[in-house]
Amino acid sequence: QVQLVESGGGSVQPGGSLRLSCVASGLTFNRFSMNWYRQVPGKECELVADISDERPHYEESAKGRFTISIDNAKNTVYLEMTSLKPEDSAVYYCNADLIENVHVRFRPCSVGMDYWGTGTLVTVSS
Repeated sequence: QVQLVESGGGSVQPGGSLRLSCVASGLTFNRFSMNWYRQVPGKECELVADISDERPHYEESAKGRFTISIDNAKNTVYLEMTSLKPEDSAVYYCNADLIENVHVRFRPCSVGMDYWGTGTLVTVSS
């Protein structure tokens, strides 16, 4: 049984930082791309960052501000977010997808044959 559990969300002022964690069980990291998506009301999930074979990629708005990483010993994926902006406010989801699958920027959340956590809320406001 694959399970992804996110934590680390919260409320922060613009310019602040948060570190999200995703503890994974039941999967092997070398078979999967580990991904962070986010969703705002009325929109599909947006791919923010992904990592596979130790190679990270970022959506343009996150580049230079967000860092995705994996701690294999702890079976945990992190998303470190700095210089947060109000438009970063969203529910953030951890996702694991087979490494050979092609990613798109926008897709429905929590559907498909890949795996999803239940999300953690990030609110950036003054």
